Amino acid sequence: MKIAAKAAKIAAILDELFPDPPIPLEHQDPFTLLVAVILSAQCTDKKVNEVTPKLFELAKTPQQMTELGAERILQVIRPCGLSPQKSKNIAAMSEILVERYHGQLPPNFVDLESLPGVGHKTASVVMAQAFGHPAFPVDTHIHRLAWRWGLSSGKNVAETERDLKELFPPENWTKLHLQIIYFGRNFCPARGHRPQQCPICCFAMTQRRQDEELARQQK
Repeated sequence: MKIAAKAAKIAAILDELFPDPPIPLEHQDPFTLLVAVILSAQCTDKKVNEVTPKLFELAKTPQQMTELGAERILQVIRPCGLSPQKSKNIAAMSEILVERYHGQLPPNFVDLESLPGVGHKTASVVMAQAFGHPAFPVDTHIHRLAWRWGLSSGKNVAETERDLKELFPPENWTKLHLQIIYFGRNFCPARGHRPQQCPICCFAMTQRRQDEELARQQK
C-alpha cells in the first residue's frame, strides 16, 4: 500500500473511532492550558487533572501565579513528575508574561518557545488548542505510532512531525494529534502490543517493524 493511501485509510479509521476527540487536559483559558501542558511532561493526564483544580483555585492568572511563588506551587504540584523544576518554570514563565506581555500569552511560536519550560511540543499544543493555529504536536507516543504505521522513519519527534505534516492537510493536524493519542491509549500500547489485533497495525505495520520492535523490547 502506498503511503498516501495508507495515511488516508488511517485517517478514516481514526475519524470513525474518535470523530470529535476532546482535549484531555482540563483548562479554562490559554494560560491554564499552558500550565497543564507543562505539568503533563512525564505525568499522566489523569494525574494532571487531579492536581490543576487545586492549583488554579489558588492561582489561575500569570499575576496570581507570580504572587504564589515557586515554593507554594511546588507544594501543590508535587504529585506530578519533575515537580521541582516545573514549579520553577511555571513561576518564572508567569513572571515573564506579566512583565513583557501584560499577563497575556503571546499567540506565536517564537515567543511561546522563549518561555521557561515551554518547548516546541508544548507551544504546538497551545497554538493549536488555544489559538486555533494549525499545528501537529508530536510527543514520544505519536512518534512511536507513526513509526509503527510506516508513516515516518524519523529518528526524533521533529522529523516525525515534518513527515506527518507532509502526509495530512493542515486543517486536520490538531484533530489527528488528539485522535492518535486516544487511539494509542485504547488500541496501541507501548508494550504488550499485538499488532494483528490492532485496527491499524494489522494492515499498516510491516513484519520487519514488528520484528524490530519485539527485539528492542526484549533487550
